[in-house]
Amino acid sequence: MDGKTYNYRLFARSDFSAFWALFTDNLINLIVLAGVCQFVFDMPAAIVFGRILPGAAVAIMAGVAVYTWLAKRAATRAGRDFTALPYGISTPVMFVYLFGVIGPIYWATNDPLLAWQVGIGAGFMGGIVAAMGAIVGPLLKRVTPRAGMLGTLCGIALVFIGTVPLATVFEDPYVGFASMIIILWGLVGRFRLPFNMPAGLLALIVGTVVALGMGKASVSFDGVAFYPPLPYFGDLIVGIQHLFANPELFLVLVPVQIYNFIETMNNVESAEAAGDTYPVATCQVTDGVGTMVGALFGSPFPTTAYIGHPAYKKMGAHSGYIIGVGLVIPFAVFFGLLAFLNNLIPVAAAAPVLVFVALSLITNTAHSVKTEHMAAVTIAMMPHISSFLMIKWGAMMGALAAVGAQDLPQMGDPALTAALLQQGAHYTGHLALSQGAILTGLIWGAIVASVIDGNFRNAGGFALAAFGMSLVGIIHAASLHWPAFSGVAVGYLIAAAFLFIYPIFHREDEIPEMPLPENAPGIAPGE
Repeated sequence: MDGKTYNYRLFARSDFSAFWALFTDNLINLIVLAGVCQFVFDMPAAIVFGRILPGAAVAIMAGVAVYTWLAKRAATRAGRDFTALPYGISTPVMFVYLFGVIGPIYWATNDPLLAWQVGIGAGFMGGIVAAMGAIVGPLLKRVTPRAGMLGTLCGIALVFIGTVPLATVFEDPYVGFASMIIILWGLVGRFRLPFNMPAGLLALIVGTVVALGMGKASVSFDGVAFYPPLPYFGDLIVGIQHLFANPELFLVLVPVQIYNFIETMNNVESAEAAGDTYPVATCQVTDGVGTMVGALFGSPFPTTAYIGHPAYKKMGAHSGYIIGVGLVIPFAVFFGLLAFLNNLIPVAAAAPVLVFVALSLITNTAHSVKTEHMAAVTIAMMPHISSFLMIKWGAMMGALAAVGAQDLPQMGDPALTAALLQQGAHYTGHLALSQGAILTGLIWGAIVASVIDGNFRNAGGFALAAFGMSLVGIIHAASLHWPAFSGVAVGYLIAAAFLFIYPIFHREDEIPEMPLPENAPGIAPGE
């Protein structure tokens, strides 16, 4: 088809179904961050609903405009339909900013206003770091095997996007199962629903109706008001000044923003695996600038291209689904309707949509990498399980303290660590794996995929990079620090030396081939 005469339609019928999935994803993030800021950090509604949420909405609108333009440009050049990259608040980074930046300031000063100011300062500076990913992003994309990039996303999808929402479904089974079965029928099975209703919309309606009938949801107009987006230059400057006066906070935001631009790179690779190619550097700059714009208008939370493009691609979406989110979310935020939706829609009704996104990403990855590279995908997922365990172990200790348990040891206490090990809980190992899990997963996935392909120099390069990052605390440490040799760092150095040196002295025909089992797929008996 001649790209010059091709007319890309921004809206398609399938965008309606995709909209409800992406809208739900963004809505849950906004509800969660609003609840934590209001009820954990005691921020007044004027800050939460009047500044943070409008700032997040402005950032979402800015990013949606760019990603719509990128999709239209790519589709026109290729002469075929493209699915725009989904976009919104980065879920993992949101929690890091909540409890790694805003929380410590609030707990140290008991000043929610200062905590918010430092938050937007951290968001603005973090956006600069994320945008700088454009400098190295294209190179990383060229040298990193697809299995490493997609495998670490699969780990996030498995434990945080899939398992946690699925647990929510089982906590509230009447509401959750009513919604879940509709998602399985309409989005996973792709069977027709009555009146061709989008599965995401019908799932939310049915789950909400069940919750209303059981008294688990309510219709409330508290908080409904007009909250116009405004720039906060003075507050932003105060926050940035506090950051430079307390530079240890940079030890939190720099590594997490490195994670953020690598997440963008991974998500662009995921889109390419599904058939839509986008410029990774442009996407990284978009996410960084979007984060900075959001911070200027009051939101501390970084934005990013979302996980899940293959799911929306499979649904046949164009760009209309992100345009819809870029219009509906700001409308709901600017007029205070988020509080209304927060009371109305139960989490268990929305959670199955996230389970579908996780299933789609993992399934698409299995189809987009070489079969032998599934070993690399699998090992890339494992650090995220350790990350999940560390979060839940910490939550358990907090829960014990909340119910009045006395003289509790801190996580990491030598006696507790030894007792956990006796019970088969490897705290020290899981702690190391959890610190920088997305980078660790990417690195090990890349090493394994490169070894499988016999590309030992590439594998050695990733091991050497891991040595450098662990040396200064980017991975396998609680924070950045001056270069310090640890057992993990030395281990990476030994692995890199082996991968670089051993291939020089061996002959390829000396490596024995691993025999395939007789019933291996595609191998007839006796072959």
